[in-house]
Amino acid sequence: MEKPFYSLKKNDTPAVRKLKFIGCEIVYREACYLAATSPIRVDVEFLLKGLHDVPRQDMLQRIQAAVDAVPTDMGYEAIILGYARCNDGLVGLTARTLPLVIPRAHDCITFFFGSRAAYQKHFDEHPGTYYMTTGWAERNDFGEGEGYSKPAYGMEGVMARLGLTESYETMVEKYGKDNADYIVESMGGWKKSYTRSLYLEMDICDERRLIEEARARAAENNWEFELRQGDLSLLRRLFSGDWNDDFVIVPPGGKLVARQDATVLDAEPVPPTEP
Repeated sequence: MEKPFYSLKKNDTPAVRKLKFIGCEIVYREACYLAATSPIRVDVEFLLKGLHDVPRQDMLQRIQAAVDAVPTDMGYEAIILGYARCNDGLVGLTARTLPLVIPRAHDCITFFFGSRAAYQKHFDEHPGTYYMTTGWAERNDFGEGEGYSKPAYGMEGVMARLGLTESYETMVEKYGKDNADYIVESMGGWKKSYTRSLYLEMDICDERRLIEEARARAAENNWEFELRQGDLSLLRRLFSGDWNDDFVIVPPGGKLVARQDATVLDAEPVPPTEP
């Protein structure tokens, strides 16, 4: 792989290193733990889970707004992002006065495997797997059963715009019982795409309750259940400033772009200034 056209040099780094983290709440526990144990001061900020459910341009605008709101006088070295390619919702994200650093990954599950290679290997060997972590277990904005809670982004998400987040009783009132039953059954059809469930245990809190709930849900869906030790190494390097080719560094003025190869994400060079 070619070396990135931009990198942070040691003589560019302030005496007290500080980073700003902006990420999805899916990595809430892991990010807080890594911020607390990093040799660098990392200030954390989270956006609600579910941004990938809104139109891509809306997702981009929300994350761009969070990036743009980072103060320029706090001495941050860079903004590190707890996102991946995420359905191309970050394509076009622009670095302003601070560089952006993001892992090269298609989705957040890579974070919990520790590398793209480890995730890809498991994905290829075990198709039809539903992945679970603390964040996916605790911050699931849609409930189970007949009633569904409101999604994190209100009526902006795909499911909400289709009217599929209403309670069973509301659907009966609107569409009649037969139609409501059909809608509920159709909504549960996604489960047929999976044959197994994998819970990645990250060992940063007591996960026994979450593991047993995931095991029980797998049994209800007639899925095979697997418990596997997760790997924080990729996220740990993000928080410790150890950015190798597994990360994209977008320089001020540059943009994040997608690549249709193993690099997944890349930085678009800053346009040259006219003399």
